[in-house]
Amino acid sequence: MNSSLSLLHPYPFEKLSQLFQDVKPADLPLIPLSIGEPKHPAPEFVKQAIIDNFQHLSTYPNSKGLPELRESIAQWLTRRFKLNAISAEDHVLPVTGTREGIFSFVQVLIN
Repeated sequence: MNSSLSLLHPYPFEKLSQLFQDVKPADLPLIPLSIGEPKHPAPEFVKQAIIDNFQHLSTYPNSKGLPELRESIAQWLTRRFKLNAISAEDHVLPVTGTREGIFSFVQVLIN
């Protein structure tokens, strides 16, 4: 087996759970950062897009996501928040869930 595998760190959320095991929260309202569960049915155009692209469900995209998706997100951010210079290549990273997003964000901060 590759000896470099021993350099891998444990999954960060398991370690975080261990670190917080004995921590008692302050008597303040909590800010939930848990896994988001859908609260509304999927819009029809989303269902149709899945049906139209069903053949792609058996392949994984590049870890950076599709360029078209990143570009669409960058354009939406620019319009929605009236931002300048949002680059799909430099500022957008699609993630599969909140945990991956938080982990990626923390990695950027500490590197």
